[in-house]
Amino acid sequence: MTLPVPYFSRDGFTLYHGDCIDILGHLPAGSVDLIFADPPYNLSNGGFTCKSGKRASVDKGPWDVSAGIKEDFSFHLAWIGACRRVLKDHGTIWISGTYHSAYACGFALQMLGFHILNDICWFKPNAPPNLSGRFFTASHESLIWARKSKDSPHYFNYSLMKSGEWEEDSMKRPGKQMRSVWSIPSPKGEEKRQGKHPTQKPCALLRRVLLACSREGDVVLDPFTGSSTTGIAAAVLGRTFIGIDSSVEYLDLSIRRYSDLGVLE
Repeated sequence: MTLPVPYFSRDGFTLYHGDCIDILGHLPAGSVDLIFADPPYNLSNGGFTCKSGKRASVDKGPWDVSAGIKEDFSFHLAWIGACRRVLKDHGTIWISGTYHSAYACGFALQMLGFHILNDICWFKPNAPPNLSGRFFTASHESLIWARKSKDSPHYFNYSLMKSGEWEEDSMKRPGKQMRSVWSIPSPKGEEKRQGKHPTQKPCALLRRVLLACSREGDVVLDPFTGSSTTGIAAAVLGRTFIGIDSSVEYLDLSIRRYSDLGVLE
């Protein structure tokens, strides 16, 4: 099987441009230790939200437009299936989402034979307010963590999660087991100095995921890499990274962020 030509590759940080299902089909089976996926939430429906205290459109681009419930689920089933093929037997997958996508992804995982280990509530202490006054203020996202099957072994750095330094999380108590609710602020300003992605995740969130479930030298994959926060965390922590995205704009942003680490000097 011939690998596609990378859009960018340097020192264990590789980016591919294209459809993730197609690219994943060219990667070797059983070659990835950890997958973090932040698939489209399909929220670009003409609605509005609040940004910096002002009303703003929720529309992010054609990639975030819903094709309908059945079609959206078929897409989740297809890309998760493609991820399953490249994941090692001992590997695990993380999927980020809101209620618009998380339940569909969870069902797809179970249909494909994965075993769900935890659902993490990522609480955002600095979440924007709800402008309509007709709903509860959305202040969290869900992270689903699953292994390849119920009987598959998986890696978990329990001692670090319990006794490590997690100063960014006001809910974590020193020396106590890490719970399934994580209080982590949205991305800091310096994380967006090279540009912004509309669904960018904070580095602290990905750092915790990678430290919990991967070892130095492991291969980490993000099939919807966006601005590559997963890749930035992987590079800093000594993991090999593979990112895929359909947008050249965001791949170029990923390269600028990677270059900003000083690893290209």
